[in-house]
Amino acid sequence: MSREDVLGFLGEDWTAVQTVIADALRSDVGLLNIVNSEILAHSGKMLRPMVTLLMAGACGQIGPDSHLYAAACELLHNATLLHDDVADESDTRRGMPTMRSRLGPSRAVLLGDFWLAKAVYVVLAAKSAESVRSIFSKTLSDLAEGEMLQLEKSGTADTGVEDYLRIIHCKTASLFETAGLSGAISAGASKDYIAAAGEYSRALGTAFQIKDDILDYTGDGSLGKPVGIDLLEKKITLPLLCAMKDSPREAEIRKAVLIIDSHPENYEEIRKFVAERGGVEAAAVVLDEYVEKAVKALKTLPSSKYTDYLEEIARFNTVRTQ
Repeated sequence: MSREDVLGFLGEDWTAVQTVIADALRSDVGLLNIVNSEILAHSGKMLRPMVTLLMAGACGQIGPDSHLYAAACELLHNATLLHDDVADESDTRRGMPTMRSRLGPSRAVLLGDFWLAKAVYVVLAAKSAESVRSIFSKTLSDLAEGEMLQLEKSGTADTGVEDYLRIIHCKTASLFETAGLSGAISAGASKDYIAAAGEYSRALGTAFQIKDDILDYTGDGSLGKPVGIDLLEKKITLPLLCAMKDSPREAEIRKAVLIIDSHPENYEEIRKFVAERGGVEAAAVVLDEYVEKAVKALKTLPSSKYTDYLEEIARFNTVRTQ
């Protein structure tokens, strides 16, 4: 499966989503139009709107509300990236300078607010908006709580597995869940189908973030994504958590993470520790568990080309390199 295969299968529905996004972002403020066009030109995988449309098709039929919710998920996702880059003081994103580095943090936050406002506007334009308002609202709350918890833990280096799973649920899996749920609801799905859509999407989002965290230890940066950023930002993710399990050096390693900004030599020592303790391999086992959980959830839905693609998207997390 390739991204082009999925987009070709979605055809006019995918085009409709892109039109909704472009129309929502249109402004008479020249600077907004320029930067919005640049963001759209480097829009990444756009997995969330894909999930929305595929889930709508798997649960019934893709319709105008499906297009709106898919577009809203992508608008909301990009809003969070703009805000995250400010919170994390990131200089690059998808191999390009961030808006924070180009426009400054204040303007980048305002730009993120614009995308967020447009996501809300698009959701409320749907006929079934009343059925998804609480879902999108919860995701907004989750995103803020996840970011704050992550910032809190980066100042203490005491992140545990439960903390980690909560952070990645709030920051990543929650929006995937909204993408799947809103897609199912847009198709008028039954309660059983909606529950399956939520289960699939939560597991998919969790697997997606675990894979990202693994790539932070195994990538080479050749695809435009910096590696090792999590450690430098004092984020303890699953590969390190797995490596520290039952290790007599846990307290020492946590302290090394906490002071890594003033002791950059700790970076290589921690990565060596993760490699020697098999942290990446152990995290990959957990990744596989969430992939299988996502695939299992699809069994509730009638077999179709839509569910085939949803399964392939889930399984792609085990092999993707970016």
